[in-house]
Amino acid sequence: MSEQKLQTVHAVVVNAEEQYSVWPVTAPVPAGWTETGHRGSRADCLAHIATVWTDLRPLSVR
Repeated sequence: MSEQKLQTVHAVVVNAEEQYSVWPVTAPVPAGWTETGHRGSRADCLAHIATVWTDLRPLSVR
């Protein structure tokens, strides 16, 4: 089987403090986190996060 077929699909998730993370779509999203709608490979999701999460401070500190 090719590497691409074995690659896990991930989702970009965000919490109430507007902190982002990557989560495998095969696992339930943890409490307090919400999917943003962006899915893809782990690398693709991390690249997306790098473009949207420009201020790494939690919302409560901004």
